[in-house]
Amino acid sequence: MSGPLTGVRVVEIAGLAPAAFGAMVLADLGADVLRIDRASARDRGVAVPPGVLDRGRSTIALDLKDETDLEALHQILESADVLIEGFRPGVAERLGIGPDETRGRNPGLVYARMTGWGQHGPLAARAGHDITYLALAGALEPIGHAGERPVPPLNLVADLGGGGMLLALGVLAALHERQSSGQGQVVDAAMVDGSSLLMTFVHGMRDAGLWPNPRGENLFDSGAPFYDTYECADGRFVAVGAVETEFFAELLDRLGVADAPEQYEFARWPQLRERLAAAFKQRTRDEWAEVFADSDACAAPVLSPWEAHEHPHNAQRQAFVDVAGARQPAPAPRFDRTPAAAPLPRNARDAASMLDSWAVDTALIARMTTRSSR
Repeated sequence: MSGPLTGVRVVEIAGLAPAAFGAMVLADLGADVLRIDRASARDRGVAVPPGVLDRGRSTIALDLKDETDLEALHQILESADVLIEGFRPGVAERLGIGPDETRGRNPGLVYARMTGWGQHGPLAARAGHDITYLALAGALEPIGHAGERPVPPLNLVADLGGGGMLLALGVLAALHERQSSGQGQVVDAAMVDGSSLLMTFVHGMRDAGLWPNPRGENLFDSGAPFYDTYECADGRFVAVGAVETEFFAELLDRLGVADAPEQYEFARWPQLRERLAAAFKQRTRDEWAEVFADSDACAAPVLSPWEAHEHPHNAQRQAFVDVAGARQPAPAPRFDRTPAAAPLPRNARDAASMLDSWAVDTALIARMTTRSSR
């Protein structure tokens, strides 16, 4: 492995997408990540299926209700820097792998907990998903067009941005603090907290009087005609974000729209939207992409996830890579001295060799390998 996290040892208890995404980010940046899959048949449904999100892992299967396997996990954790788990509050403790048990044997362990509602509070023990965390965080209500219902932004905000990504950031902060204290700590990463945090900018806009209106009637929620998407002649779309006056002027020039209403004349936004919509209808999406390719008009073709790799900018930056035949986003961000290596598929490095490099007892490695292969 290579990357700025080379030498960091992470144990991930297999779970749903948020924790898995956080572990993937750490693996992308060079950490050794060992995923513990569940050996119990009834638990297998909670794991992320083989594919893009589980890249970079070595895996073993353990039954955490089996005393031998549980002790094996504890011995592995004695050599680890980080443990990631996504159980509901109290489950890890009941299994015997809570913070007290694990950090009692390894005081430097960073114990990262990924949940929807956090480790305490009235909803801590309740089930939820991305959309419910967004709802209570105040992050779902503003998303959507005027007069229409809120629209969930896939599961990008709570599960991935406010969940897995924030978990990875918490891990890195705890590892940094450990350099001075020598002690690990618990990272309580809750998706409802992360979703709220991602709304900080909108709260700032509101406090400044720049977000005064209901859903779909503000600057960045499709209320402004110069910050929205427009249908083209072929039924596909172009995204426009010409917020600054000079960029808006260039947008109008490239579109061939003359005598348009003033950009920030709010009362005439409906008329301005009509003018822009009519102009975009005159050409196809890809024809407009050519028109705006070398401009600062802040207009871009709306690409599907399956064609984004074809755009010249993404292609030149190698923003997408193939891993075991599956095209997927490349690791990010980028580093000049310690660049991340191309991501490897799951189990490209076998668990035995990884654990051997962690100085885990060879007899224990052999026993786990045997049990995991049953």
